[in-house]
Amino acid sequence: MDREQLAHFLRTRREALQPEDVGLPRGPRRRTGGLRREEVAALAGMSADYYGRIEQQRGPLPSDQMLAALARAMHLSLAERDHLFQLGGHPAPRRSLRDDHISPGMMRILDRLGDTPAMILSRYGETLRQTAMAVALFGDETRYTGLARSTVYRWFTDPESRRVYPERDYPKHARYFTSNLRRVYAADPRGRAAEIVNALLAVSREFAAIWDEHEVGLTHVDRKTLVHPQLGELELWCQNLHDPEQEQVLLVFTAAPGSPSYEKLQLLAAVS
Repeated sequence: MDREQLAHFLRTRREALQPEDVGLPRGPRRRTGGLRREEVAALAGMSADYYGRIEQQRGPLPSDQMLAALARAMHLSLAERDHLFQLGGHPAPRRSLRDDHISPGMMRILDRLGDTPAMILSRYGETLRQTAMAVALFGDETRYTGLARSTVYRWFTDPESRRVYPERDYPKHARYFTSNLRRVYAADPRGRAAEIVNALLAVSREFAAIWDEHEVGLTHVDRKTLVHPQLGELELWCQNLHDPEQEQVLLVFTAAPGSPSYEKLQLLAAVS
Protein backbone atom coordinates (compact mmCIF):
# COMPACT_ATOMS: atom_id res chain seq x y z
CA MET A 1 0.00 0.00 0.00
CA ASP A 2 1.35 3.41 -1.01
CA ARG A 3 -0.30 5.73 1.54
CA GLU A 4 1.13 8.92 0.05
CA GLN A 5 0.11 8.19 -3.53
CA LEU A 6 -3.28 6.80 -2.46
CA ALA A 7 -4.04 9.97 -0.51
CA HIS A 8 -2.85 12.16 -3.39
CA PHE A 9 -4.88 10.28 -5.99
CA LEU A 10 -8.08 10.42 -3.92
CA ARG A 11 -7.62 14.11 -3.21
CA THR A 12 -7.04 15.01 -6.86
CA ARG A 13 -10.06 12.96 -8.00
CA ARG A 14 -12.23 14.53 -5.27
CA GLU A 15 -11.15 18.05 -6.18
CA ALA A 16 -11.79 17.41 -9.87
CA LEU A 17 -15.42 16.45 -9.24
CA GLN A 18 -18.22 18.99 -9.03
CA PRO A 19 -21.37 18.39 -6.93
CA GLU A 20 -23.43 18.25 -10.11
CA ASP A 21 -21.26 15.38 -11.39
CA VAL A 22 -22.53 13.10 -8.63
CA GLY A 23 -26.09 14.38 -8.33
CA LEU A 24 -25.53 16.73 -5.36
CA PRO A 25 -26.78 20.33 -5.12
CA ARG A 26 -24.07 22.96 -5.22
CA GLY A 27 -25.65 25.17 -2.56
CA PRO A 28 -25.14 28.91 -2.15
CA ARG A 29 -22.37 28.68 0.48
CA ARG A 30 -19.88 26.60 -1.52
CA ARG A 31 -16.87 28.82 -2.26
CA THR A 32 -14.48 26.36 -3.85
CA GLY A 33 -14.79 23.70 -6.51
CA GLY A 34 -14.60 19.99 -5.91
CA LEU A 35 -16.34 17.74 -3.43
CA ARG A 36 -15.91 17.90 0.31
CA ARG A 37 -14.48 14.89 2.13
CA GLU A 38 -17.73 14.27 3.96
CA GLU A 39 -19.60 14.23 0.64
CA VAL A 40 -17.33 11.55 -0.81
CA ALA A 41 -17.64 9.55 2.41
CA ALA A 42 -21.44 9.73 2.32
CA LEU A 43 -21.56 8.68 -1.34
CA ALA A 44 -19.29 5.72 -0.57
CA GLY A 45 -21.23 4.66 2.53
CA MET A 46 -18.39 5.20 5.02
CA SER A 47 -17.75 7.61 7.88
CA ALA A 48 -16.20 10.98 7.15
CA ASP A 49 -13.56 10.25 9.79
CA TYR A 50 -12.53 7.00 8.08
CA TYR A 51 -12.22 8.66 4.69
CA GLY A 52 -10.43 11.67 6.15
CA ARG A 53 -7.78 9.44 7.71
CA ILE A 54 -7.08 7.83 4.34
CA GLU A 55 -6.48 11.24 2.74
CA GLN A 56 -4.29 12.20 5.71
CA GLN A 57 -2.13 9.09 5.16
CA ARG A 58 -2.92 7.64 8.56
CA GLY A 59 -5.81 5.32 7.89
CA PRO A 60 -5.82 1.52 7.93
CA LEU A 61 -5.44 -0.60 4.81
CA PRO A 62 -8.76 -0.15 2.95
CA SER A 63 -10.57 -3.35 2.05
CA ASP A 64 -11.33 -4.10 -1.58
CA GLN A 65 -15.01 -3.43 -0.79
CA MET A 66 -14.13 0.04 0.47
CA LEU A 67 -12.03 0.77 -2.60
CA ALA A 68 -14.84 -0.41 -4.88
CA ALA A 69 -17.26 1.88 -3.03
CA LEU A 70 -14.90 4.83 -3.46
CA ALA A 71 -14.49 4.06 -7.18
CA ARG A 72 -18.27 4.13 -7.62
CA ALA A 73 -18.74 7.23 -5.49
CA MET A 74 -16.09 9.18 -7.40
CA HIS A 75 -17.22 7.92 -10.82
CA LEU A 76 -13.78 6.56 -11.68
CA SER A 77 -13.05 5.08 -15.07
CA LEU A 78 -11.91 1.46 -15.25
CA ALA A 79 -8.28 2.54 -15.54
CA GLU A 80 -8.65 4.86 -12.55
CA ARG A 81 -10.38 2.14 -10.55
CA ASP A 82 -7.57 -0.31 -11.25
CA HIS A 83 -5.00 2.30 -10.23
CA LEU A 84 -6.90 2.95 -6.98
CA PHE A 85 -6.84 -0.76 -6.10
CA GLN A 86 -3.13 -1.02 -6.78
CA LEU A 87 -2.35 2.03 -4.61
CA GLY A 88 -4.54 0.55 -1.88
CA GLY A 89 -2.54 -2.68 -1.80
CA HIS A 90 -5.03 -4.91 -3.65
CA PRO A 91 -4.87 -6.52 -7.08
CA ALA A 92 -7.08 -4.76 -9.60
CA PRO A 93 -10.39 -6.57 -10.15
CA ARG A 94 -10.34 -8.82 -13.18
CA ARG A 95 -11.98 -7.01 -16.04
CA SER A 96 -14.80 -9.05 -17.46
CA LEU A 97 -18.31 -8.55 -18.74
CA ARG A 98 -19.54 -9.75 -15.37
CA ASP A 99 -17.99 -6.62 -13.84
CA ASP A 100 -20.41 -4.44 -11.85
CA HIS A 101 -18.35 -1.30 -12.45
CA ILE A 102 -20.44 1.40 -14.14
CA SER A 103 -18.77 3.85 -16.49
CA PRO A 104 -18.52 7.49 -15.33
CA GLY A 105 -20.59 8.67 -18.29
CA MET A 106 -23.44 6.30 -17.50
CA MET A 107 -23.33 7.30 -13.84
CA ARG A 108 -23.48 11.01 -14.70
CA ILE A 109 -26.56 10.44 -16.82
CA LEU A 110 -28.29 8.42 -14.11
CA ASP A 111 -27.47 11.02 -11.44
CA ARG A 112 -29.32 13.64 -13.49
CA LEU A 113 -32.49 11.56 -13.63
CA GLY A 114 -33.50 11.94 -10.00
CA ASP A 115 -37.14 12.72 -10.87
CA THR A 116 -37.43 9.84 -13.37
CA PRO A 117 -37.62 6.05 -12.99
CA ALA A 118 -34.28 4.85 -14.38
CA MET A 119 -31.97 1.91 -13.74
CA ILE A 120 -28.73 0.36 -15.00
CA LEU A 121 -28.67 -3.38 -15.74
CA SER A 122 -25.86 -5.78 -16.55
CA ARG A 123 -26.13 -8.08 -19.56
CA TYR A 124 -27.42 -10.78 -17.20
CA GLY A 125 -30.34 -8.57 -16.17
CA GLU A 126 -28.78 -7.72 -12.79
CA THR A 127 -29.85 -4.30 -11.52
CA LEU A 128 -26.69 -2.38 -10.64
CA ARG A 129 -28.15 1.03 -9.78
CA GLN A 130 -31.61 2.62 -9.55
CA THR A 131 -32.97 6.10 -9.06
CA ALA A 132 -35.30 6.63 -6.12
CA MET A 133 -38.23 6.80 -8.55
CA ALA A 134 -37.27 3.42 -10.01
CA VAL A 135 -37.21 1.96 -6.51
CA ALA A 136 -40.67 3.42 -5.93
CA LEU A 137 -41.92 1.77 -9.13
CA PHE A 138 -40.10 -1.59 -9.11
CA GLY A 139 -38.89 -1.97 -5.53
CA ASP A 140 -35.23 -2.19 -4.58
CA GLU A 141 -33.84 -4.63 -7.15
CA THR A 142 -30.23 -4.16 -6.01
CA ARG A 143 -30.85 -6.02 -2.73
CA TYR A 144 -30.74 -9.49 -4.24
CA THR A 145 -27.75 -11.82 -4.04
CA GLY A 146 -26.60 -14.91 -5.91
CA LEU A 147 -28.65 -16.11 -8.86
CA ALA A 148 -31.60 -14.02 -7.66
CA ARG A 149 -29.75 -10.91 -8.85
CA SER A 150 -30.80 -11.89 -12.37
CA THR A 151 -34.18 -10.59 -13.51
CA VAL A 152 -34.80 -13.67 -15.66
CA TYR A 153 -33.98 -16.03 -12.79
CA ARG A 154 -36.43 -14.25 -10.48
CA TRP A 155 -39.08 -14.19 -13.20
CA PHE A 156 -39.24 -17.98 -13.33
CA THR A 157 -38.64 -18.71 -9.64
CA ASP A 158 -40.33 -15.90 -7.67
CA PRO A 159 -43.96 -15.10 -8.50
CA GLU A 160 -43.68 -11.80 -6.61
CA SER A 161 -41.22 -10.55 -9.22
CA ARG A 162 -44.03 -10.49 -11.81
CA ARG A 163 -46.29 -8.15 -9.87
CA VAL A 164 -45.01 -5.10 -11.75
CA TYR A 165 -46.57 -6.34 -15.01
CA PRO A 166 -50.22 -7.16 -15.78
CA GLU A 167 -50.88 -10.89 -15.95
CA ARG A 168 -51.96 -10.69 -19.58
CA ASP A 169 -48.41 -9.70 -20.51
CA TYR A 170 -46.66 -12.54 -18.65
CA PRO A 171 -46.19 -14.78 -21.73
CA LYS A 172 -44.47 -12.13 -23.87
CA HIS A 173 -42.17 -11.07 -21.04
CA ALA A 174 -41.22 -14.70 -20.35
CA ARG A 175 -40.32 -15.22 -23.99
CA TYR A 176 -38.35 -11.98 -24.20
CA PHE A 177 -36.35 -12.72 -21.04
CA THR A 178 -35.56 -16.21 -22.32
CA SER A 179 -34.56 -14.97 -25.76
CA ASN A 180 -32.23 -12.38 -24.25
CA LEU A 181 -30.66 -15.00 -21.97
CA ARG A 182 -30.15 -17.22 -25.03
CA ARG A 183 -28.18 -14.40 -26.70
CA VAL A 184 -25.97 -13.92 -23.64
CA TYR A 185 -25.54 -17.68 -23.20
CA ALA A 186 -24.27 -18.03 -26.79
CA ALA A 187 -21.43 -15.62 -25.94
CA ASP A 188 -20.82 -17.03 -22.45
CA PRO A 189 -21.63 -20.77 -22.59
CA ARG A 190 -19.58 -21.73 -19.55
CA GLY A 191 -19.80 -18.64 -17.35
CA ARG A 192 -22.48 -16.74 -15.47
CA ALA A 193 -25.10 -17.25 -18.17
CA ALA A 194 -24.62 -21.02 -17.99
CA GLU A 195 -25.15 -20.93 -14.22
CA ILE A 196 -28.49 -19.18 -14.71
CA VAL A 197 -29.62 -21.46 -17.54
CA ASN A 198 -28.72 -24.69 -15.75
CA ALA A 199 -30.38 -23.56 -12.53
CA LEU A 200 -33.59 -22.62 -14.32
CA LEU A 201 -33.73 -25.84 -16.33
CA ALA A 202 -33.59 -27.72 -13.04
CA VAL A 203 -36.44 -25.87 -11.32
CA SER A 204 -38.78 -24.33 -13.93
CA ARG A 205 -40.81 -26.33 -16.43
CA GLU A 206 -42.06 -23.08 -17.95
CA PHE A 207 -38.52 -21.90 -18.65
CA ALA A 208 -37.48 -25.32 -19.97
CA ALA A 209 -40.36 -25.34 -22.46
CA ILE A 210 -39.59 -21.84 -23.75
CA TRP A 211 -35.85 -22.53 -23.82
CA ASP A 212 -36.46 -25.63 -25.92
CA GLU A 213 -38.08 -23.47 -28.62
CA HIS A 214 -34.70 -21.74 -29.18
CA GLU A 215 -36.15 -18.33 -30.01
CA VAL A 216 -33.63 -15.55 -30.62
CA GLY A 217 -33.84 -11.87 -31.44
CA LEU A 218 -37.04 -11.09 -29.56
CA THR A 219 -37.21 -7.49 -28.38
CA HIS A 220 -39.44 -5.63 -25.97
CA VAL A 221 -41.67 -2.95 -27.43
CA ASP A 222 -40.78 0.56 -26.34
CA ARG A 223 -44.18 1.03 -24.72
CA LYS A 224 -44.73 -0.97 -21.54
CA THR A 225 -47.63 -1.44 -19.16
CA LEU A 226 -46.51 -1.46 -15.52
CA VAL A 227 -48.59 -1.99 -12.40
CA HIS A 228 -48.20 -0.06 -9.15
CA PRO A 229 -50.09 -1.23 -6.02
CA GLN A 230 -51.52 2.24 -5.30
CA LEU A 231 -51.56 3.91 -8.70
CA GLY A 232 -52.71 0.99 -10.85
CA GLU A 233 -51.57 0.58 -14.44
CA LEU A 234 -49.12 3.01 -16.06
CA GLU A 235 -48.41 3.18 -19.78
CA LEU A 236 -44.75 4.15 -20.01
CA TRP A 237 -42.16 4.51 -22.74
CA CYS A 238 -38.89 2.72 -22.05
CA GLN A 239 -35.77 4.16 -23.70
CA ASN A 240 -32.54 2.15 -23.70
CA LEU A 241 -29.01 3.55 -23.64
CA HIS A 242 -26.34 0.87 -24.17
CA ASP A 243 -22.73 0.89 -22.99
CA PRO A 244 -21.09 -1.55 -25.44
CA GLU A 245 -17.80 -1.73 -23.54
CA GLN A 246 -19.43 -2.93 -20.32
CA GLU A 247 -22.48 -4.48 -22.01
CA GLN A 248 -24.73 -2.58 -19.63
CA VAL A 249 -27.96 -0.79 -20.41
CA LEU A 250 -29.62 2.26 -18.88
CA LEU A 251 -33.43 2.04 -18.90
CA VAL A 252 -35.38 5.30 -18.62
CA PHE A 253 -39.17 5.26 -18.14
CA THR A 254 -41.29 8.25 -19.20
CA ALA A 255 -44.93 9.00 -19.89
CA ALA A 256 -46.56 11.12 -22.60
CA PRO A 257 -47.20 14.63 -21.20
CA GLY A 258 -50.83 15.21 -20.33
CA SER A 259 -51.66 11.50 -20.19
CA PRO A 260 -53.13 9.78 -17.10
CA SER A 261 -49.84 7.91 -16.71
CA TYR A 262 -47.95 11.22 -16.68
CA GLU A 263 -50.08 12.39 -13.77
CA LYS A 264 -49.48 9.10 -11.97
CA LEU A 265 -45.73 9.48 -12.32
CA GLN A 266 -46.00 12.86 -10.60
CA LEU A 267 -47.71 11.10 -7.67
CA LEU A 268 -45.28 8.16 -7.58
CA ALA A 269 -42.79 9.64 -5.12
CA ALA A 270 -45.53 10.80 -2.78
CA VAL A 271 -47.47 7.53 -2.55
CA SER A 272 -44.28 5.51 -2.12
